[in-house]
Order: sequence, then structure tokens, then C-alpha cells
Amino acid sequence: MRCEEIMKTNVECLKQEDNVQLASQRMRDANVGFLPVCDANRKVIGTLTDRDIVLRCCTGDRLPSAVKVSEAMTREVISCRPQDDIHKAEELMAKHHKSRIIVTDDQGIIQGVISLSDIAQREDPKQTGQTMRQVSSREARTY
Repeated sequence: MRCEEIMKTNVECLKQEDNVQLASQRMRDANVGFLPVCDANRKVIGTLTDRDIVLRCCTGDRLPSAVKVSEAMTREVISCRPQDDIHKAEELMAKHHKSRIIVTDDQGIIQGVISLSDIAQREDPKQTGQTMRQVSSREARTY
């Protein structure tokens, strides 16, 4: 199975200059905990998660409307290509402890997002379980 077969394609992007309050409202409205951060050409330059907001904004008692997305986002972009086999996405998720992965073209332009729940709907529950354990090992180490 290829990544393009299971990725979500209607992906909203944030801009670096957006503030965290707007970003959190967009997450709430879309019922997601993750949004890519893109430039004007939709090239992915980072990601912002609800966890990023808590760790980089709330714990420092910073006003969300005064914090730019660029200050709170994660700059490391873990991505795969639409034509990649879904196993590559699973491997990247497990290796980097990410529950979502961005799908980009060769120029880094966003094409979609694959979440762990998208992978869980596959027919190989054993492999999915292994990926879930590896992704969640990050959370287990931080508590």
C-alpha cells in the first residue's frame, strides 16, 4: 500500500507569523492536535502540536496571542513521499516517535498527512501494534 492511498489531503497549514492563539483555535475547530507550518508556497518548514504549545508557551506563562508560531513550532520535518510504501511512513514514525507524518513532494510541498490512526486501519494489526509501541515510548520516558 502506498502513502497516497491513506493520507489525508485536505490539510490546513499555519504560517510562521501566526500567533499561537490563532493556531490553537484552528486546531480546536479542525479537531486536531497537529498542524504543519508552511511558507507562502506551501513548503513545509515545521510543525506545531498541542504539546508544543503547552511546553513552549503555557509552561512559561506566556500569552498565546503574543507568541508567534515560529517561536513554538518544531523545526524538524519528518516526511515521506506519496509514492512511498506505507511501511516507510511506519518506520519513520517509530524511529522519530511521531504519531503523525507529513507527506511532501520532492520540493517539500505538502501533499498530505498520515496519522497513526490511518495506519491502524490497515490489515496488519501486529505491525501496527509494534509501531504504536515505538511511537508511544517517547511519552513513557517523559513521565
